[in-house]
Amino acid sequence: ATEYHLGLLKAKLARYRAQLLEPTSKSGPAGVGFDVQKSGDARVALIGFPSVGKSTLLSKATHTASETAAYEFTTLTAIPGVIEYQGARIQLLDLPGIVEGASQGRGRGRQVVATAKTADLILVMLDATKSEEQRRLLELELDAVGIRLNKRKPDVVFKRRTTGGLNATVKLTKTDEKTIRTILASYKLHNCDVMIREDITTDEFIDVLIGTRKYLPCLYVYNKIDAISLEQVDKLARTENTVVISCEMDLNLDYLIDRIWENLGLVKIYTKKRGARPDLADPVCLRKGATIEDVCIGIHKSLAANFRYGLGRSSKFSPHAQKVSLNHQVQDEDVVSSTLFVLGFTGSD
Repeated sequence: ATEYHLGLLKAKLARYRAQLLEPTSKSGPAGVGFDVQKSGDARVALIGFPSVGKSTLLSKATHTASETAAYEFTTLTAIPGVIEYQGARIQLLDLPGIVEGASQGRGRGRQVVATAKTADLILVMLDATKSEEQRRLLELELDAVGIRLNKRKPDVVFKRRTTGGLNATVKLTKTDEKTIRTILASYKLHNCDVMIREDITTDEFIDVLIGTRKYLPCLYVYNKIDAISLEQVDKLARTENTVVISCEMDLNLDYLIDRIWENLGLVKIYTKKRGARPDLADPVCLRKGATIEDVCIGIHKSLAANFRYGLGRSSKFSPHAQKVSLNHQVQDEDVVSSTLFVLGFTGSD
């Protein structure tokens, strides 16, 4: 009975919080935002409390001038920079430092987290000389505005219908059918199809209903490791999804950029002209799982419409070339070339 009552209260709290953060009616003058145009192959957002080294990291990683000083709130707007990584261009955003209560609008917090929602990866910048409370507070602020760090979207299918029902293909141990039905009723959803394919919690089901949650990969970056002991550095470095650096002494910055690329989940596809060497300086960057059709669209939209077949060695019967369709998934560092409407590709292995 307690779990059932808590589930109902959580649903009401989530609905009221959404109304506060995203009001349906606009009153008063429009606010001034600082979002910048998205460019490059991916966007990475730097989030952290003031004076943890975000601007210094931007300056060192991108050679972009961002004001740094020995006092808090040096950065007052979003400063973009570009990381060049093996021909790929990654946009790095230095966002103003946030304070506790940012999700309610303190210190331009809403603008910071709204910009963070447009990123492909979140870098949570932390001070290695301070306690773990800073990490917990940042996670709470991001969670309050619907950003879920290092979490996968629940495998739940929800559709509004004139008729329907609830169907769970697995045993629910963290919630029950009665709680789910009550939550649906609190959102005035009396007729819908709900297919639950994994053992989810009440909070995860509410996230699916709201539908505005962002599930983003995150790296926790601990700066100023030159000011702590080797034992503390070793303990932090062994934590999952964590990188330890020192911007002041240029320690571990190259490894951080490698981890950024790894967590973005991108693949590089090189192009080449018939009879020429591949152009390794300007790859087409796509998400893992991209197909030949995505490559065609990335080069020019007309290629996909006129496509006949592909030839290459990252196919099933590698190393022998095989004809494939637009649905063939490409691998990292594949080489593609086109002659008339036939597109060939070569696997990197």
